[in-house]
Amino acid sequence: MTRATRGCRDNGGVKKRTGLLLAVILGLLGYGVGLAQPYVLRTPLVVGQDAAVPDAPARVRLAEAGGRVLVVDPAQGDARVAFVLYPGGLVRPQAYEWIGHALAAHGVRTLIPEMPLDLAVLGTDRAERLASELAGGLPVVVGGHSLGGAMAASYAAAHPDAVAGLVLLAAYPPDNADLVDAPFPAVSLLAGNDGVADPDRVRAGVGSLPAGTRLVTVPGAVHSFFGRYGPQAGDGVPDVDRATAEAQITAELVRFFAQVR
Repeated sequence: MTRATRGCRDNGGVKKRTGLLLAVILGLLGYGVGLAQPYVLRTPLVVGQDAAVPDAPARVRLAEAGGRVLVVDPAQGDARVAFVLYPGGLVRPQAYEWIGHALAAHGVRTLIPEMPLDLAVLGTDRAERLASELAGGLPVVVGGHSLGGAMAASYAAAHPDAVAGLVLLAAYPPDNADLVDAPFPAVSLLAGNDGVADPDRVRAGVGSLPAGTRLVTVPGAVHSFFGRYGPQAGDGVPDVDRATAEAQITAELVRFFAQVR
C-alpha cells in the first residue's frame, strides 16, 4: 500500500468521524431546542379558558401593568378588595381564572399577572405595580399557588404596610420571609394528596406566618387542583373529584376574604 493510498483512507476516516460528530451535535442541539421551546415560547394569555364556575358570573378583561394581567371583576356592583394572585411555576394565568370567578360574587377583584417565563421568582414585586395601577385604591391581598405563593409571601414580608392579607395555596414562605408580626391575616391551604409541595414544609411554614393563620387541608385533593392546567408530573393521586375540591377551596377563600378590610 502506498503512502498516498493510506493518506486517502485516513482522510476518509476523519471525514466520516467528523460527519458523525456533527450529526450528534446537531441532534443534541435539536433535542435541547425541543426541550426549551415550551419554556421560552409560552402559550397565549387566553380569557375564559375553562373558567366556568356554577352561578358565579364575572366580568373578565386583559389589562397592562408592567406586563399583561388577567382581571376578573364582579359582574354587578363594585369590588371591595383586590386579590393579586401569582401563578405557580410554568403555569399560565388563565389556569386560575376560575378562582377569580368564584370570588367575584363576593366583592373581590382578582388580578392574575403573566410572569416572565411564567416564573414568579422573576417578578416577585409585580404586586406593587398591580396595586398602584389596577387595584383602584382597594385593600390588596396577595397570594399564589406553589412557587407563586412563596414569592407572594416574600413580597408581603417586604411590604407589610401595603398588604391587607396573604393567601398561600400549596405553598410556604421562603426561609428569609418572617411574617409572624405582620399586621394582616393569612390563610394556608394544603392539598391532602399533594405530591409536589412537601406537606411537612407547608405545615411548618405556618409558624412563619401571622399569629392566628389557619392551615386548611383539602381532603383528597392534589397539587394541580388549585389551577386548571391538567395533571402534573410527580403529583399525588386524588381521592376526590376536582369539582368537590374546588368547592372547598372556594368556601375557604370566601371565608378568608370576608374578614379582610
